[in-house]
Amino acid sequence: MGAGHHHRLYLPGGSVVHRLPSQCKLVAVLAFAVVVVATPRERLWAFALYAALLGAVVVAARVPPAYVARRMVIEVPFVLFAFLIPVIGMGERTTVLGLSLSVPGLWAAWNILAKATLGVVASILLAATTEPRAILMGAQRLRLPSLLVQIAMFMLRYLDVIMDEMRRMRVARESRGFEARNFRHIPVVARSAGALFIRSYERGERVHLAMLSRGYSGQMPIIEDMSASVRQWGVALALPAAALAVLGLSL
Repeated sequence: MGAGHHHRLYLPGGSVVHRLPSQCKLVAVLAFAVVVVATPRERLWAFALYAALLGAVVVAARVPPAYVARRMVIEVPFVLFAFLIPVIGMGERTTVLGLSLSVPGLWAAWNILAKATLGVVASILLAATTEPRAILMGAQRLRLPSLLVQIAMFMLRYLDVIMDEMRRMRVARESRGFEARNFRHIPVVARSAGALFIRSYERGERVHLAMLSRGYSGQMPIIEDMSASVRQWGVALALPAAALAVLGLSL
């Protein structure tokens, strides 16, 4: 199930964060997110310390800050939603730059922005320092439902194959003079999507038969040493432990 290439989100490196087992990093990110969510929104200084902790991880992992900033574009929908809350919110109102805004709405917007941003940055660092396949193997090591892990593995392995098939179909259409420009071309695009689904389904059946012929019994074998030492667990859990200490001071 190993792929011969790196995912776009992964930055190869040899930092201490890169070398940590994936299951350790998964638990660390999850625990950090839980601590952040549990922090009262009024404790502004606590969120500043959380950001400083993530900044320390960025430095330790040798991930360029510009890379993290570019990947944070995924948060834009949350930002837009957060900006609307003070405008349409109810309750006490205040004036900011000539706009009448809801005070509870401002707190709600800050709560969403602060916690979502910290969670997104932590996830970006996880993806940047861990190969996608290693993340799934770590999830399997943590005893997550085997079926879900295998589905994710196959999706990761064959997503590029399906995308290549879709590109070839698009090139074939355009080589015959077709170019989708208006609603009248929707039936052609829909038939192409149906053909892609059929081809993907048939490919999946062939892959499944090939796996059965090689002894697949419903469980993906772990052929790599995924064990983690106490020291590695300690290094990984240093982030959520520090965040938990901050939470304890804020309560």
